[in-house]
Amino acid sequence: MKGLVHALLLLVCSFVSLTAQAQDSAASASVDSSQVYRVSVKDGSVYVGTILFRDANKLVMKTATIPRIEISVLDLVRIEEVKSGNYKRGVYWFENPHTSRYYYGPSAIPLKKGEGYYQNTWLLLNSFNVGITENISVGGGFELISLLGAGMINERGYNPIFFLTPKVGFKVSDNFHAGGGLLYINVPTDGDGSRGSLGITYGVATYGSSNHNLSAGLGWGFVEGYWSASPAITLSGTTRVSKRLALMTENWLLPSEQYFGIYSYGIRVLGENTAFDLALVLNADIATVWPLGFPFVSYTVKF
Repeated sequence: MKGLVHALLLLVCSFVSLTAQAQDSAASASVDSSQVYRVSVKDGSVYVGTILFRDANKLVMKTATIPRIEISVLDLVRIEEVKSGNYKRGVYWFENPHTSRYYYGPSAIPLKKGEGYYQNTWLLLNSFNVGITENISVGGGFELISLLGAGMINERGYNPIFFLTPKVGFKVSDNFHAGGGLLYINVPTDGDGSRGSLGITYGVATYGSSNHNLSAGLGWGFVEGYWSASPAITLSGTTRVSKRLALMTENWLLPSEQYFGIYSYGIRVLGENTAFDLALVLNADIATVWPLGFPFVSYTVKF
């Protein structure tokens, strides 16, 4: 229980600190009057256009539909340059807000400093991740059934399942990232309050852009300090086919007496700060009951 509290407190403190840093950065960012910017405001509004004027108190900009907007510097959250590649046939495509992961497994693309997200999967699995530097993020979460039904798991009291997901990622070149991390899961082992650990350490490489990329990785699992002799293998990819829709697949080969596969395919519906994932998960056993695969549903909010 203490480990869970400490982990969650770390995430909360990181989020508060980095949010304040992001706001300070937005307030002091330099701008180029010939450049197109994406400006995020505290009330949730987002404007894309050119900045006409900027001083210590306010920012004045114009968009394709609004000739003049005045924004107090105190209300600024983020100012980002818009790349020319974000315009497709004259239509602005916002940046892909969720490049650091596929359905659940990671890419090598890191969260930016101050960025974070909350993800809910199947309404049961809740996770948070925050970028603490340009290359390092920390994350964690909990599973809802054990959180709410703790008395059934441990007669002595509270004993939920929780996990931690630190990750590092580096841009090696314009179209190549490399990284690695850890998935650590802490679980109750019986009703006396004792706990055990399992998880996987991994390395991953990603080739491509934020909208179209492919990732391959290796990971070694562990249970109570015992490590797998053979690595798990992952191959995942995504391609953005429209402003709000991407196709995606995430696939794993896991070692046992022999390797067995878990495969997934589906879509991601994109918002400027959200993603709704709908996929089908399949392996040899699932196929006997669900020939097309078992549904996977996830919703993510970026902050």
